[in-house]
Amino acid sequence: MANTGINPGLTGQKEVLVCQHNVAPHVSKFSTPSMIQLMEQAASEGVNDHLQEGEVSVGIEVNIRHLAAADIGATIVAYAKLIEIDRNRLTFEVVAFDADRKIGEGTHKRAIIKTGG
Repeated sequence: MANTGINPGLTGQKEVLVCQHNVAPHVSKFSTPSMIQLMEQAASEGVNDHLQEGEVSVGIEVNIRHLAAADIGATIVAYAKLIEIDRNRLTFEVVAFDADRKIGEGTHKRAIIKTGG
């Protein structure tokens, strides 16, 4: 992994509308797996433009707390901030918000790997 602008402080974000496709069916609220996916996508967005040709980032660890429910129709925004680099492993601080209310927080790790053979 060559240093291509991937440094602590790098950020990414992703948003999604809560709908029937990303709610927990038993409560009709934004599901924890959907929130985790959004957080992973925010981290991925942060690094995608800095990867070398033939590299991709993959999720390797999540440590997330789901703090509050979000209703159908809400717009959820996830933010990721790179806080640590260990060889090809990147650790992000991640948060998700429904408007100004934090609904999730934690850390997410990604690894940069070579694609193809």
